[in-house]
Amino acid sequence: MFSNYLIGLREGLEASLVVCILIAYLVKTGRRDAVKPIWAGIGVAIAIAMGFGCALEFGSQELTFQAQEALGGSLSIVAVGLVTWMVFWMRRTARNLRSELHGKLDAALQLGTGALVATAFLAVGREGLETALFVWASVHAASDGTPRPLVGVALGLATAVLLGWLFYRGALRINLAKFFTWTGGMLVVVAAGVLAYGFHDLQEADWVPGLNNLAFDISGAIPPDSWYGTLLKGVFNFQPDPTVVQVTVWALYLVPVLALFLSPVGFASGKGKVKEPDDQGTQPSAASQA
Repeated sequence: MFSNYLIGLREGLEASLVVCILIAYLVKTGRRDAVKPIWAGIGVAIAIAMGFGCALEFGSQELTFQAQEALGGSLSIVAVGLVTWMVFWMRRTARNLRSELHGKLDAALQLGTGALVATAFLAVGREGLETALFVWASVHAASDGTPRPLVGVALGLATAVLLGWLFYRGALRINLAKFFTWTGGMLVVVAAGVLAYGFHDLQEADWVPGLNNLAFDISGAIPPDSWYGTLLKGVFNFQPDPTVVQVTVWALYLVPVLALFLSPVGFASGKGKVKEPDDQGTQPSAASQA
């Protein structure tokens, strides 16, 4: 449940920050007439993301078992790839997110209503589709038959909306660089579990060999149906009897990606030395900055 809460919080807060920055900029520049097209684009993006999630869930139920496992495993790998790209991209751009969005909005204002709708749709739609895919993959990996994963996502999104509103109202100051570094690191750990389980699905679909070749089996010490076994599975997608392929994939992804992401220089933070932001990384309210 915690891992799904983290997904909802992280992805939801990105979308919330985008929305409040766009709206605050329009209000501050006296372009309240452009607010409605922005909300229209946001609404379309949310509707498409929800429709995409429903299509994944209900569409997969019509497939055979092997086809379901093949689809689940393939989409898990795609989801991990998207989330990995997202956490690196956000770490590089968190410090300059506001100015980047303002530039896009200025260009859209000159082009008219359709461009405003498209700007809001693209800004929020990407987050929505990524969230829908990764949440579906994470819930599929958890597969404990309870609504707890979805409850966790809903709570995370609700928290993100609240934080975004507080940010807009000026009641909250967030160091975005640090926030996205910490949550990004935790998401990399979650993604490693989703990736490992995705390969397990591919093994069950007979796409990848080695389903019966276990790396270890500690089910006796950590029963999957125990409270701590459920907790480990919910947070880290831990499995007490993983295959050799799962453990290998998990390690080959987690170790280099986490090390690269947490490195002070290089790809995670941009090339060369990281420049200090004008506000030292602390983002005041969107309304006061716009």
